[in-house]
Amino acid sequence: MKNNILIHKEKIVIFFIFLFSLLINQYYGNKGIFPIDSFAHFDTGYKILLGEHPFKDYWAVSGPVIDYFQAIFFYFFGINWQSYIFHASIFNFILSLSTYLVLREFKLDLYYSFFYTIFFSILAYPSSGTPFPDHHSAFFSLLAIYCLILGIKNEKNWHWIMLPILLVFSFLSKQVPATYVIISVFLVLVIFSTLKNKYYWFKYSFLSFFLLISFILIFGKIVGINLSSFLEQYFFYPQSIGSERIKDLVFTFRGIFGNFKFIYIALLPLFFINLKKIILEKKYYKDNFFYYFLVIILFTFSLIWHQVLTKNQTFIFFLIPILFAFSHIYFNLLKIKKSKFFYLFLISVCFFATIKYHIRFNENRKFHELNSVDFELSAKANEIDRKFLGLKWITPDYKINSNTEIELVKDIKFHLKNDDRKIMLLTNYSFFSAILDKKIYSPSRWYPSDGSAYPLKDNKFYNSYKNLI
Repeated sequence: MKNNILIHKEKIVIFFIFLFSLLINQYYGNKGIFPIDSFAHFDTGYKILLGEHPFKDYWAVSGPVIDYFQAIFFYFFGINWQSYIFHASIFNFILSLSTYLVLREFKLDLYYSFFYTIFFSILAYPSSGTPFPDHHSAFFSLLAIYCLILGIKNEKNWHWIMLPILLVFSFLSKQVPATYVIISVFLVLVIFSTLKNKYYWFKYSFLSFFLLISFILIFGKIVGINLSSFLEQYFFYPQSIGSERIKDLVFTFRGIFGNFKFIYIALLPLFFINLKKIILEKKYYKDNFFYYFLVIILFTFSLIWHQVLTKNQTFIFFLIPILFAFSHIYFNLLKIKKSKFFYLFLISVCFFATIKYHIRFNENRKFHELNSVDFELSAKANEIDRKFLGLKWITPDYKINSNTEIELVKDIKFHLKNDDRKIMLLTNYSFFSAILDKKIYSPSRWYPSDGSAYPLKDNKFYNSYKNLI
């Protein structure tokens, strides 16, 4: 009887997680835009349906896997803004459900698992609301981390099969933080295999990786993507950008600690529990809990390092409920004296941090540079085109005169619609091809002035970009 009641409660909880994680992202994805980021995969997702592909038809330094996923969403749900943000909303649900199932796998109480999952869903994709390379890369990495933890715990083959697939998807969303996470996973597996003499995972992961890479190469050949163009655009050119960023990197206390203080606070209980176990138990390295901790801490620092290096808006606060949840799990499973007060403390601090960053990044839209905007001055984006129905249009550059910006966009749309020539358009408002149902050529996804998205004249890859055009 008790088991049936628990199953019934579980179904209700999962259904609520489904609704909440979908709707919260759908809501905030409609609240304001930062054109260069918000429309990053709108036209490119549509162009794939027209037969255009990254590396072959436009210069791509990140996000090809997101373009293809977006094309799938456009194909099934229509080419419109709601379908676009639904991509991110579905991802938010998959991540939230995965987080909940992992916590339940470790026998964390249903209600605690539910609360941590809801906090996670608030801090995960809604900070962007729209599909974005950094988010996709970090979240595919997170799913890979879950597979690694469960693979070590349960030793089921499918976890090891999925691990390289998720890591490759992470890398093909954006090279970093995926590269840092891949290195971390490799280190954990080397230590795990060496100290525990377990190598069973290798054949499953290697075969999975080999088949996936083979499929990607065959697919690239079919659609006409040249391997040398892929390597040049996705591997070699980004390295030239990354090396410059490392040279210019300045470490500050605020940059390394201040911006991530709640992540460190969430990490502290987990760190001290494991430090105590390492000191007191000489053979703690044989316990799987040691490897779970190693995986989590390396993943956390991989994402922090990525944020420090890129200097972009911080989006990794979703780590806070995950770290608090695993601290909770360790206190349960490592048979440390239970304390309801301590659990209440964890939940309370997690709740406070969630509300803090929810207001900053979801309500005030800080990730999209909209934190100083009065959203009451938003305009209806469907005035541009019915495909933008539901979007409240306001941008940082036109924060007090949204209607003026909309009129400018409509004027551009009018001229493009009535021009019968072949058109190449350079714009960070990357949606004209989709709203006009018209092939408009663009040599890059983004057009920042710093050369971070395509080579400038002084870059050694400039001639390749010129030849692509």
